Amino acid sequence: MKASVSKSELSGTVRAPASKSYTIRGLACAALAQGDSEVVSPLISDDTEAALNVLRAIGVKITREVSAENEERWRVTGGSFREPETELFCGDSAATLRFMAAIASLVPGECRLTAGPSLAKRPVGPLVAALRQLGVDCSAQGGLPPLVVKGGGLEGGLTELPGDISSQFVSALLLVAPLAGGEVTIRLTTAPESKPYLLMTLDSLKSFGIKVAATPDLREFKAAPQRYKPARYTVEGDWSSASYFLALGALSGPVSVTNLNPESLQGDRALLGFLREMGAQIEIDKSTITVRKSRLNAIRADLADVIDLLPTVAVLAAVAEGTSEFSGIERARIKESNRVAAVRKGLERMGVVVREEKNRLLVTGATPKGASIESYNDHRIAMAFGVLGTVAGETMINEAECVSKTFPDFWGVLGSIGGEVKQSG
Repeated sequence: MKASVSKSELSGTVRAPASKSYTIRGLACAALAQGDSEVVSPLISDDTEAALNVLRAIGVKITREVSAENEERWRVTGGSFREPETELFCGDSAATLRFMAAIASLVPGECRLTAGPSLAKRPVGPLVAALRQLGVDCSAQGGLPPLVVKGGGLEGGLTELPGDISSQFVSALLLVAPLAGGEVTIRLTTAPESKPYLLMTLDSLKSFGIKVAATPDLREFKAAPQRYKPARYTVEGDWSSASYFLALGALSGPVSVTNLNPESLQGDRALLGFLREMGAQIEIDKSTITVRKSRLNAIRADLADVIDLLPTVAVLAAVAEGTSEFSGIERARIKESNRVAAVRKGLERMGVVVREEKNRLLVTGATPKGASIESYNDHRIAMAFGVLGTVAGETMINEAECVSKTFPDFWGVLGSIGGEVKQSG
């Protein structure tokens, strides 16, 4: 599918979809708890559907309900796993694959986890090595999916892995560490990046009665043997998905985004600080954030802990006065696409001067012109350039359907506040 975005005058209010990261964490914790839990207001998207399907395949009972107030709820009966009859296809959901690789160690028999074309290129070797240190029989040829995990549980003890490749490796270990035969120590051999996601995992564990000791720098974690307790787990709004509409507000607003927790642990809440530094007008009223059209200035920002914001801040920088510098971006090369290259190529097609380095991207603000943009089947690239198209005009986003990974209604919501969007083929 292609999405054509023209210059638009935007104004209105949108509701941030539920957090994908919290939804999948809530599902995983509920699956590990003995008894019935509820996941309230979850995100419905390709990634969360992948998590649902994989958990059901290992014996987790999940019932979807809608309350009288039109509130989506998933009732999850966890704590009892069975060997799957088929491969566990995780789609392109990295969180599902990595979390399930650890959970599969608790499943009787053998689990084979497979991935979609994008995820199949992303590394899992460090997680496999860390699980082996805890006595898990698992393998991944060449450090890439598919993975084969043989159940039998985890031993206690020490496991070590790098912290600067993916926080999801660490989160996966944190999910299963409390169910090991003895105390587990998880030690990171390099400083962790994307620290907010580790805090989100610890927060989710706490909601289900799990206590994990962590050092202040999140370089080491200790979990004693304990049991997950069933819980009612409410999913908050997603700051990553909201970032595109907050950016739209700064470019051509006012735009208000509801269903956001201003005190959220989600790292992408940092966008508010970036917008303020760029000169954007922002108003916060409880769970609603309003951003008004503003003259933007270049900024310097380290994105190591908020790497998913790279496409969003890059398109803002494309219209800001001066040259913005974004560092800590190297891991963006191993996401759904090589996002550093995808951002650079897209901006250059729109007439913006970009300089790409190994761990730094410099974007010089200009007057972007409409162009045909390759999304590389990456939802964040598609949405970010959809945002820029509203000021550049006549921008065609290829493989625009990829937004279904985290924000299936993105193009419709953009149209609802005045975005000139046409979808075809």
